[in-house]
Amino acid sequence: MSQQTSHHKWEQGIIHLLNLDGWNLTWCGDGFEHYDAKGKTPKGFDCVMEFKLRHKYYPTKVLEQYKYDKLMQEPNCMKFYYVFDGDGNYLYHLDTLILPELVNINTPVTYKYENKNLIDKKCYMLSESQASIVNKY
Repeated sequence: MSQQTSHHKWEQGIIHLLNLDGWNLTWCGDGFEHYDAKGKTPKGFDCVMEFKLRHKYYPTKVLEQYKYDKLMQEPNCMKFYYVFDGDGNYLYHLDTLILPELVNINTPVTYKYENKNLIDKKCYMLSESQASIVNKY
């Protein structure tokens, strides 16, 4: 199984669990959208959600400026960023989030790390305390 396929299955599994908790989300992570799920919040508001899977725990959660900007361009809906790492789950409500200053992070060019070239990405380093919902293991 490729990393991309297992990542998609992970996203679909998280959506399934969120839907059991009152969300009404549909996975759309294999398309050209700038988010991985869309649908309704438990209170019935339209929303989009981006997911980030990290196998290793980091005390701050990386949100790329590019991803943030694209999410915030989605009209008439709430925007969420869901991070899963080795320590827990963190849900950030982007519409109300006070962003920290941007930092440059040196990252591989491709998702699968097939290309050894590195590029700088502008990112926000979110603290766990900024998350609307935190579930620690």
